[in-house]
Amino acid sequence: MGGSECFEHTSHPYEGSIYDADGKEIRFSNIYRTNFLTQRAIRFLKEVGDKPFLLVVSYLEPHQQNDWNRFVAPEGYAAKFANPFVPHDLRPFPGDWQKELPDYYGCVARLDENLGEILKALAELGRLDDTIIVFTTDHGCHFRTRNAEYKRSAHEGSVRIPLVIAGPGFNRSMVVPEVVSLVDVAPTLLEAVGLPIPKEMQGKSLLPLVERKVEGWRNEVFIQISESMVGRALRTERWKYCVVAPDKEGSRDPSSDRYVEWQLYDLYADPFELVNLAGRREYREIAAQLRERLKTLMVDAGEPEPKIEPARIYP
Repeated sequence: MGGSECFEHTSHPYEGSIYDADGKEIRFSNIYRTNFLTQRAIRFLKEVGDKPFLLVVSYLEPHQQNDWNRFVAPEGYAAKFANPFVPHDLRPFPGDWQKELPDYYGCVARLDENLGEILKALAELGRLDDTIIVFTTDHGCHFRTRNAEYKRSAHEGSVRIPLVIAGPGFNRSMVVPEVVSLVDVAPTLLEAVGLPIPKEMQGKSLLPLVERKVEGWRNEVFIQISESMVGRALRTERWKYCVVAPDKEGSRDPSSDRYVEWQLYDLYADPFELVNLAGRREYREIAAQLRERLKTLMVDAGEPEPKIEPARIYP
């Protein structure tokens, strides 16, 4: 199949390289990057035949092309979204969504089409009904509305991502409302194919949720933020609670023994995270509960228990 340690540094939208298992370079040019990877994926599916397989197709789009400082849709696609829908969490802020959304949506549209091509290939090969398909991503995009970049914040625009699972055991035509995390994907797939889940894995299988056996589900996720800052956050069904290490450098320091409360959002009342409640006296009890829960999750993740200072924006 082939891969690249950091695809955004070995490619551009219409040219680049991946490498085979022996480190041999595989070049592509004059073809959109997403299309190229899809061709490689379909080639693999044809070669694998009826044998069991695990295929990870790691598209770069709709990620920003960092060295160009912009999103790049395939030719002609941005024009299809010249007057796009603007998500409500972007509208109050400047950022760069005004110029970038057409290309971003164009990238997403071509990605959808490529997924359709893979599903069509699976159907033609007679493998669609015995293949579990997971569609997800590693982060979202807030288009520089929340910080100087387009991710690495605790806001929904950064951390709320798609997770769609189809195939044997998952074709229920349902939405699972519980809060889940990327660390839950691997245990889910292992259980789904009848393999043991290593005790070292921190995630939990989602199959009980699919079967609506929800008792005891933690319904919260732990978030670590680096580069833009040294931050930690907790996302529950209702609350978003984020702390930051003010004397640490995100690109240098992996963690801290001291954090300060920075953000608190009530996602029931404020789903677009426009009003930061950190430090307000009427939310001090909620903040205290979330603070202790976050410290517990940090310890569970292997960090020493830190000191978290309450916010003092309001006396």
